[in-house]
Amino acid sequence: MSTSSDKPPTYRVRRATLDDLEALTALWNAMNYATADLKNRLTEFQVAEDAQGQIVATVGFQHFQRQGLIHSEAFADYAIADQVRPSLWERIKVLVMNHGIARLWTRESVPFWTQTGFQSADRSTLERLPEAWDRAATGWFTLRLKDEEVMLTLDKEFALFKETEKQTTSDTLAQTRTLKTTLTTVGILIALALIGAAVYVLLVQRPAGLSSP
Repeated sequence: MSTSSDKPPTYRVRRATLDDLEALTALWNAMNYATADLKNRLTEFQVAEDAQGQIVATVGFQHFQRQGLIHSEAFADYAIADQVRPSLWERIKVLVMNHGIARLWTRESVPFWTQTGFQSADRSTLERLPEAWDRAATGWFTLRLKDEEVMLTLDKEFALFKETEKQTTSDTLAQTRTLKTTLTTVGILIALALIGAAVYVLLVQRPAGLSSP
């Protein structure tokens, strides 16, 4: 008969904050990562906490346009890595959905990532890798999530739509300003005409007693 102690541990995964920096620095140092650089990219990282609220793992997720990069995973104890990675992966999938990612990249080579669908990137596929992520590096794996050509077309169409809407709004504002100026000018002219008419009427209808002898 199973007991509560037989249940697999659960992990809460969330975005890293400044309060996590000390714990993350320890994990990065243990992995010999470029800690100074990663500190400046803190908002890229997701952290996994155990039931006691202790950070037991972290992974970075960077996105550029429609592509995402999984990087710099680290664990306080690699004995629990296989238990924690599924929780980290679920979190990454949420980020993928939020940012409309069409393709994922990673150089993490443990079997877990290939089991989720990542494949070794060939030379032609590497041409899709953003240059900032170092195409010359070895060991790239990639996972295509959506048709990138379709997504690129949609992005272009959306950008064109935004530009058209922007121009339409600009033209409308210009027309509104012109109309406002015209109405103001007409209003002033009408007011002047009314004042002139009133003065004329007063002069023409001046009482006889006020006329010169």
